[in-house]
Order: sequence, then structure tokens, then C-alpha cells
Amino acid sequence: MISAAASTASVRAIAPDRHGLRARAALVGLTGLLVVAVFAAIGIGALAISPGQAIGILAERLGLAASGSADPTLAGVLFGIRLPRVLLAAVIGAGLAAAGVAMQGIFRNPLADPGLVGVSSGAALAATAAIVLGQGLASRLPHPLGLMLTPVAAFVGSVLTTFLVWRLATRSRQTALTTMLLAGIAINAIAGAGTGILTYMASDPQLRNVTFWSMGSLNGATWTTLGIVTPFVGLTLIGLPWVARALNVMALGEADARHLGIAVERIKRLTIVLAALAVGASVAMVGMIGFIGLVAPHLVRLMLGPDHRVLLPGASLVGATLLVLADLASRVVVAPAELPIGILTAFLGGPFFLWLLLRAQNGATR
Repeated sequence: MISAAASTASVRAIAPDRHGLRARAALVGLTGLLVVAVFAAIGIGALAISPGQAIGILAERLGLAASGSADPTLAGVLFGIRLPRVLLAAVIGAGLAAAGVAMQGIFRNPLADPGLVGVSSGAALAATAAIVLGQGLASRLPHPLGLMLTPVAAFVGSVLTTFLVWRLATRSRQTALTTMLLAGIAINAIAGAGTGILTYMASDPQLRNVTFWSMGSLNGATWTTLGIVTPFVGLTLIGLPWVARALNVMALGEADARHLGIAVERIKRLTIVLAALAVGASVAMVGMIGFIGLVAPHLVRLMLGPDHRVLLPGASLVGATLLVLADLASRVVVAPAELPIGILTAFLGGPFFLWLLLRAQNGATR
């Protein structure tokens, strides 16, 4: 649980002080870091594009420079391949990180993750079912609906799983977070078993598709994909700051928050729905990408403290930067092949998670 000192600090942070100036400066710095990461990601690859060339191509496309001044080959690579992929990585990274902040806030546990309530496992089960059992249906659907069957199934699976866990944990309009956590663990186990059975039934090509989807990849990023994900993640990024102050107060405990006038149940429902929207849409489009929702909030919490009004935008910027850089690494580490991005985020997040556990253990024994 978040310590009492941290909770007190989160409430004190409401008042504008030197901490606010430091937080604003840090957010500006994180924004600059994201811009640098974006230019690095669109510039590095089999065909190098310098920042100046990228700005020139963008200026020409926006009508701010003379037509024909940019190299058409570089412009094709930038707009056809790299820019939608980099922007998709930034949007999904921001959404996963914001969802992580939200779940840690309502569970008041720094180790909480959207996967705890079954969002990811529900999406995985539905996507695997679509790959293994929906092949005939996909072939009968017109293009591109057939190609969208797996991501649509994944999104529906994530939403249904979240709703099921929510219903199991709610009695008399009161949602017990402990019951929700335990129900999420049970649903995760059931969904994992279902995914295992479907994987066992899969043919070799289907098994390969399931494996690649489960490891996560931004290889299929297009402007259409970006257009589908952005509204869901955007809704989350816009909606969560509205509950930031309430999450600060809820860090003191739900009883204290109710005494201070916070509509705790409504805040919990809204927060979980917003987190599920971002995670469900992201997993549906690019597969399983873990640990961004765990790592990014902690990095910002270590730098700027637990105030959710700063934590949410800060973690979103860090999550976007981390996923953009992880995707860049996945493209260049084993070039010309590509490493699944879920493997890289696991390499980053696994050791960080162990460090968190050891840090919490050391703190408990002092």
C-alpha cells in the first residue's frame, strides 16, 4: 500500500508551491525528450532520415514549403511507414502508462496493473479464439473487415472481461477492491486455460499467428490503425485528469475520502472503464505489451512524487517515450529482421518489477 507519508504528500501537493514549478519544468523536459525520441525513431532505419529532412517533408506536406522540395522516396518512407508506426507507439505507450497510474491509484498499490482485472487475458482469449475458430468467418467478410476480426475480438474480450470482474465484485452498488482483485486473478487463470486449450487445438499456421500476436508488434501500424486506437486512448487521457484530485484524496483511504465529499464508487467505476478502454484498444491493435503501465508511473513517481495531477501527464509522456524507443530498438537490434516489442518491454519491466519488490521488502524490514 502507498505509505501514509506518500498519501499526505499527495494531498499537500494540491497547494501551488515550489513543487508545482518543478513539476511543470519536468513535464516540459519530458515533452522535449519525447520529441527527441520521435525524431530518432523516424530517422533511424534502413533509409536514414535526418531531423532537417523530416521537418522539410512535414513542412511541404502541410503547405509551409514549396512543393517538390523534399525527396519523394524519403517522403514515402516517412508517411507510409515510419510516422504512423511511431505515432501509434507514442499513443499506445501513453495510454498504457495512464491506465497503470489509474489502477495503482484506485487499488492504492504501486504494483497494480490493468492486467490484474483481466483486461489483457480477456483480450488474449478472444483474439486466440478469433485466430483459431474464426478463420472461416474472416475469409467470408469483405476486405478489410476480415483483417479486423482479431483486433475487434480482442477489444470485445477485454471489455467483457472487465465488466464480468466488475459485476462479481459489486454488491449493493459497493465495489470491493479486494474482491475485484481476487476475481481478476481467477478470471486471468480461466482465460489463460482457455487460451491454452485453443492453442493446443490450433494448426501450425494458426499457432504461429497466436504466438506472434501474444508477443506484441507494431509491424502492422498504418494510419487506419492509428485512427482506430487514438479516440479510445484520447478519451482515457482526457478523462483521467478529471479524477486526479479524487485519486489524491482516495490515497488517504476510502472512508476518509467519503467524509471529504468524494463520490468514491463513481470515481472507481469511471477510472476502471477509462483504463479498460485504453488497454483494450491497445492490446487489440498491437497484441500484448506488458510492463509499460508498471514502469512509467514509478519512474515519474520517483522524480515528481505521488500527486496524480502531475503523475498522469508525466507517466503518459514517459510511457510514450519508452514505447517509441522500445519499438526503435526492436527494428534495429536484429535488423533486417524485427524483434517482437513485447520481449523488449519484458526485458525492461521484469528487472524493474523485481527491483520494486526488493525495495518494498527492504522498506518493510526497516
